[in-house]
Amino acid sequence: MSIRPASELGPAEEIAVAIVGAGACGLTAALAAHELGAEVVVLERDAVPSGSTALSAGLIPAAGTRFQRARDIDDDPALFAADIMAKNHGRADPEQVALIAREGGPAIEWLADRHGLQLDIVEGFRYPGHSRLRMHGTPRRAGAELIDQLRAAVERADIPLIADAVVTTLFADDERRVHGLAFRRPDGREERLACRALVLACNGYGGARDLVATHIPEMAGALYFGHPGNQGDAIRWGAGLGARAADLGAYQGHGSVASPHGILITWAVIMEGGFQVNTGGHRFSDEAHGYSEQAVKVLAQPGAMAYSIFDARIAAVARQFEDFREAEAQGAIRQADSVAGLAALLDLDPDALAATFAAVDRAKEGAADPFGRNFAGVPRLAAPFHAVRVTGALFHTQGGLAIDRETRVLDQAGRPLPNLFAGGGAARGISGDGVAGYLSGNGLASAVTLGRLAGAAAGRLVVHSS
Repeated sequence: MSIRPASELGPAEEIAVAIVGAGACGLTAALAAHELGAEVVVLERDAVPSGSTALSAGLIPAAGTRFQRARDIDDDPALFAADIMAKNHGRADPEQVALIAREGGPAIEWLADRHGLQLDIVEGFRYPGHSRLRMHGTPRRAGAELIDQLRAAVERADIPLIADAVVTTLFADDERRVHGLAFRRPDGREERLACRALVLACNGYGGARDLVATHIPEMAGALYFGHPGNQGDAIRWGAGLGARAADLGAYQGHGSVASPHGILITWAVIMEGGFQVNTGGHRFSDEAHGYSEQAVKVLAQPGAMAYSIFDARIAAVARQFEDFREAEAQGAIRQADSVAGLAALLDLDPDALAATFAAVDRAKEGAADPFGRNFAGVPRLAAPFHAVRVTGALFHTQGGLAIDRETRVLDQAGRPLPNLFAGGGAARGISGDGVAGYLSGNGLASAVTLGRLAGAAAGRLVVHSS
């Protein structure tokens, strides 16, 4: 990824707003810019848009929406922002947190009401750190479905999307104004495109081993469960333009990827009263802190493995997620009619597993949990018992380019670059500077909200300058 002088761009077709990346952020940005009358093109490295969004459950947290009001859920942006800041221990940019909390609800309703996305509230359990039910998901609770709906909206708007286009170079002048870009086709051919504004929506650096080793060394050897195209392009281009990056040590991990099946297991299996044990049959943490930080804890266990244990009641809650149904279909979810039977099935020490079950039952009856987890009001597990073998994984990074309230990329002195915008994983996130600050849904909240803001800001820039 390189920055070259604008004088080297040469003759090229010009588009008003170019968007790099066709994930949730890029597609949302395209809809917003197009709505303002700007000519837009989206460039996507894959043959079919997918990105990190397609690998997720596709759940977008937002507060104060009509979907919540229809279910008498009392929520507002201030409470959402407080939850975000509590999870990251006050280490995120409070203005950016407030912006995303404030604009998330309108973005959700805009996508549903104007662009036809089928969204509703995920009910049945609350994700760690959220004080209200505020996850909005598509019917199958699948990120691939969310991407499909966004792509369909872009197609209905007749917005060009160039697939199989790996953007390699930005062309900029001495004032750091981007004049265009070059992209490579699968056959090695290079094409060029001039633009008047550029939106970087190409996610983070989770697929770049060098950047992971530098900024989050504890995950250097972990399973990477994100999109391989997340190579830190935005960060590298930003560095070449003198932009500032922030919170590069922040990331979303996940302590519940079925192994060896490679399927995400919803954290509902834990939050509804399940727990995790290592290969010795012992618990090793307060699992309810969050699935992101649990990745590091699972990776620290023998063999970097653990078992998530739950029951049929919890499985029924988890079954609303397509990934969980797929895990069942592939035989990743095991079950037994007794604790001893489960121990035999998983090749765990039966006495150790029985002692762990007994300790959890006592905690659910009011005894202090040795790891500090609050089991109050959570039912005891009942046979048949369920379990799935899991490992910890790196999902996506949360640090990125520093931006202002209009998503303009900032330089080292805090000044906005002339026509460069960033959102989603390309921009600084709202999880602070580590793994523990990730609140469920932070990634897609940033993608959708900042995507809409970036597209609108880029659209205004080019329309007003015409």
